[in-house]
Parts: sequence; C-alpha cells; structure tokens
Amino acid sequence: MNRRKWLYGAAALAVIAGAFFVRDLWFDRSKAVSNAPAQRVVPVETATAARQQVPYRIAALGTVTPIASVAIKAQLDTTIVGVHFQDGARVEKGDLLFTLDCRQIEAEIKRVQAIIDGAEASLAQAQRDVARYSDLAARNATPVVTLNNAQTAVNVSRATAESNRAQLENLNVQRGFCNVRAPITGRISMANVKIGNFVRQADTAPMATIIQVAPVYLTFTVPQKNLPDIRKALAAETATVEAHIPGETASVEGQVTMIENTVDAATGMATVRATMPNKDELLWPGTLVTADMTMREEEAVVVPAKAVQVSQNGNFVFVIKDGVAKVQPVTVERQNGDQTVVSSGLQGGEVVVTDGQLLLSDGVRVNVRDAKTTAGS
Repeated sequence: MNRRKWLYGAAALAVIAGAFFVRDLWFDRSKAVSNAPAQRVVPVETATAARQQVPYRIAALGTVTPIASVAIKAQLDTTIVGVHFQDGARVEKGDLLFTLDCRQIEAEIKRVQAIIDGAEASLAQAQRDVARYSDLAARNATPVVTLNNAQTAVNVSRATAESNRAQLENLNVQRGFCNVRAPITGRISMANVKIGNFVRQADTAPMATIIQVAPVYLTFTVPQKNLPDIRKALAAETATVEAHIPGETASVEGQVTMIENTVDAATGMATVRATMPNKDELLWPGTLVTADMTMREEEAVVVPAKAVQVSQNGNFVFVIKDGVAKVQPVTVERQNGDQTVVSSGLQGGEVVVTDGQLLLSDGVRVNVRDAKTTAGS
C-alpha cells in the first residue's frame, strides 16, 4: 500500500513538473515573439517616369564676342576742341563724338575758293575775247594768232578753275574729319583723349572704341561627333541656343548661324557660332556663359536627375511596386536640365524613388511621403 502511494505521488509530481515546464516554454516563446524586431519600412519620396517629347541638347561653355568693333582714330593732325559723349555710354550711328580744330583747313578753303573765283573770272574774259577775235579773224581784221592766244587763255583759266575745285573738294572732305561721328551703333569705351590733346593720323592708340552689343555673337566649341546632328539642324533652321549668364536668372535665346570650316585636330573640337539678338544687353562682350544648344525634339523616357543612383555595376533607380523597392538598372543617355534622359531600363509610367535611397536596398518595403517643401515655396 505504501509503495502504491509513493508511485501515485511520483506520478502526480511528474505531471505537475511537466505542466510548469510547458508553461515556461510557452512563456519564453511568446516573449521571444513579442521581442522580435518588426520588418523595416523606409519613408521615401517618389516621382513617375514619363515618356514625352524632350529637346536634344548639348551644353558647352561659350564666349560673347561683338559682331563689330570700331577703333576711332583721328584723320587729321590737329587739336581736340570738344568731346561729346559720356564714357561707356550707348551711342547711335551718326552721333557726334569729337570735334577737332579746323581753323587752318577753313582758311585754306577760303584761299582756294578765291583762286577758283579768279580763274572763273579769267575764263569769262577769255571766252569774250575768243568771241570777239573770232569775228575779227573772219573779216581778216586781226591775226589768227591773236584768236589762238585767246583760246589758250580760255583753256588755262578753265583748267585752273577745275584744279582748284578738286582741291576745294578735298579740303571739304578734310573739314568733315573735324567732326568725328559714330560709324556704328553700340557701346563706346572711355575717351582716351580729352579737350586740348593734340592728335595725329599716325597715332596707334584709338581716341575711343565702339563695340556693337546688339546683336552679338556667342562662340563655343562642341565635340566633332556632334557635327552631323548640328549640320542637319542648321540646314533645317532648328538649331537654337540658350545662353545662361553667371549671376543672372534670365537667359538669352539665339540662332546657330555658323560652323567653323575646320575641326581642331589637337582637341577634336569644332567651333560653332550663334547670333544673339541681345536686345536687353544681358550678354556683355567677353563674358563666359553656359550655352545650351537645342538641335531637335525627340520622344524619350525622363526621370528626375536625383532619382538616378550610381553603383559599381552602373546606373540604377529604385522602382516602387506593391510598396516594395526594387533595383532597376538603367542606361543614361544625357542630362536635360534637372531631368535625366533614360535610353533603356524604363518604359515610362514606373514610380521611382527621388529621396531616401540611402536607407534602401533591394526588396525593402517603403512608405511614400509627400515631397519636402522648398524654401520660399
């Protein structure tokens, strides 16, 4: 009987111990499950890849050059008596710039005019003599030699008058040099001479320089591989240029008008020139600007430039599908402002990540958030 009681007691203790063991095991597993980390969800910003018409552009550094530049020089050896412009001012063609001392030329004009008047008076007298002697010679009332001498006097007086008329015309031209006028419209430099300075025709330094500022040329270089496309666009008159000036928000548009007839063999670059209207004078001669040349428009897939990431295997984007980020390799053709043109890897319509890529990897779940508000918006 005692042995049976012991057996029943041992069995009861075993059952109780097993119950506690199962309870502790369940508790530990529940605790482990409750303490397991949840699957990571990364907040991101997104945009949609779009298939659209985009301009085919080439970006280059260009230099603004004037179409015309005129150095103003004296054509007489004389003194300056007047300066009629402000340094750096805009001048119109025909505006009076300098006045030179012309008193000596004007005195010479009066002297030559007096000679002409005398020669014309002598000519008139000689012509009257010829008429009188012609009548007398016809009646044998005077020798023929007298008539010949009168005719010679007519010729001499006429030649004297014509010679001095030519000299007078030359003097009038020189007198015109005393009023120095602007030969073109543009911006004038500072005056290198002032009132009282003596100027000469042989002076090498100009009195001032005028540069045409509207329109102007924009000259830049492009790789020779782009020449076929540029030549086609130039023939079709679709090659346009947009110039961006450092420190200026506005841009200036123009038309490509020339390709240099040779390619630089050392660099493999070709020089291209565009004509810019520059009505607002935003482009200043000598300025270095960024030139965006558009040759044509074509259909392509574009994404925001910040969506494209770079790895050792090339360019890629994160594409969101069913709330999960997937790595999608892409081939970048070119940049178009703040957009990237993709030639392969995307068809258009895909949702791509534009912010938050640093926390992403292939297969990570994402939570799309609203784009950040930029300052000033």
